[in-house]
Amino acid sequence: MRHETLRELWHYRELFYFLAWRDVKVRYKQTALGVAWAVLQPLLTMLIFTVLFGNLAKMPSEGMPYPLFYFGALLPWMYFSTTLSASGNSLVANANLISKVYFPRIILPSSAAMSGLVAFGVACILLLGVMVHYRVNPGWGLLMWPILMVPLVALTLSVSMILAALNVRYRDIKYTLPFLVQLWLFATPVIYPISIVPERYRLLVALNPMSGLIDAFRASLVSSKHVDWALLWVSLGVTLVVFVTAALYFRRAERTFADIV
Repeated sequence: MRHETLRELWHYRELFYFLAWRDVKVRYKQTALGVAWAVLQPLLTMLIFTVLFGNLAKMPSEGMPYPLFYFGALLPWMYFSTTLSASGNSLVANANLISKVYFPRIILPSSAAMSGLVAFGVACILLLGVMVHYRVNPGWGLLMWPILMVPLVALTLSVSMILAALNVRYRDIKYTLPFLVQLWLFATPVIYPISIVPERYRLLVALNPMSGLIDAFRASLVSSKHVDWALLWVSLGVTLVVFVTAALYFRRAERTFADIV
């Protein structure tokens, strides 16, 4: 982003904070369990994955307990997938605001990406409980989690900007987004470990930037596993390319948002 853009974003930082907090409140408004859904959703999904793919299908877990194997991958994945769903519709959902008031439009998908961190942080507390239950010694690798969140947020925001901009012009995105996220799940090593992918397909899998990130999140949970740095570096490189492309496309597309939204 150019220096002028960053300065403009800083000028509108209070609006960014307001929208992010509004997204947090709206997400759990009028729900009986409130923020507890941030824990229940990945917890229930982890239990289903453990029974179906662990106990029944006997999917390899690389020596990790199945609940920890799946929960460690589901947390970053659910942050990614739920943020895409919210951010992809952020511009259309705020059409009245866009058409009446000027502000950097990137604030809308960015605030959705930021609000998702609240649910992620709450769920991480449960992750620590799972590790204690299975007596897993994480070692220093667990310190990688906050570091890995930087490229995860960058990738999530990048894809969100592209989808949100496309959704303004093509409302089909709203209906194809859930299907796209579902396909992306199967293309990412959440249900299965990256080790079962045949060597000749590894590069193809590595081009999915979520593959290296999910594998690194999972590997950093236990001291006996090692991060696949080659895979992670490919993911980081693809994330950087996607981020630059998304920023350029969004900046060009936002000139017409107020006219067609």
